[in-house]
Amino acid sequence: MSEARHGTGSTGPTEVSLPATREVLATLRAGDEVVLTGPVYTARDATHERLLAGLSSEGELPHGLGGQTLLYAGPTPPAAGRPSGALGPTTAKRMDRATPALLKAGIVATIGKGPRSAEVRRACAEYGAVYFAAVGGAAALLAMHVTAAETVAYAELGTEALVRLELDRFPAFVAIDARGEDLYLTAALEWRGAADIDGGDA
Repeated sequence: MSEARHGTGSTGPTEVSLPATREVLATLRAGDEVVLTGPVYTARDATHERLLAGLSSEGELPHGLGGQTLLYAGPTPPAAGRPSGALGPTTAKRMDRATPALLKAGIVATIGKGPRSAEVRRACAEYGAVYFAAVGGAAALLAMHVTAAETVAYAELGTEALVRLELDRFPAFVAIDARGEDLYLTAALEWRGAADIDGGDA
């Protein structure tokens, strides 16, 4: 069931069940701390090219991806009793070129690392989608939140294959919300403002 249970004050992050509806995603705001539970599909550069090709030829997202969440990562093989030994988020900007078309076609959320382009911000606002940012440099820790992994397509791409992961309380932040508000942009503007104030006081 798609839902978001919002924490308040010191009660902790918002719990988001995946796949999430656009109505649920609309309740989130840039800067919110969340934990994600449910299925996601890993997709990096090569898989994005395959998805765009499939969308172009079939007129819809392949592999039943409508309404789903893409995670920009290449999970490593099982290790230490886990379905994935490590799960490091990929720099999201590398997927910016493909993202607006995929959001238009039905992807409702993406997970990655780092800021996105203005085009992605506009697409999130237009299609009611959300971009979640995960912490980089913590691949082994993030893999502890994966309970199952199954290759869906493009196995020949190795770690860039389309893999269905089941997440359990995967930690992230809302970096771009469904209104197009951008945490990275806001934080940069606030930092510049504070720097200007500090400079003026010097």
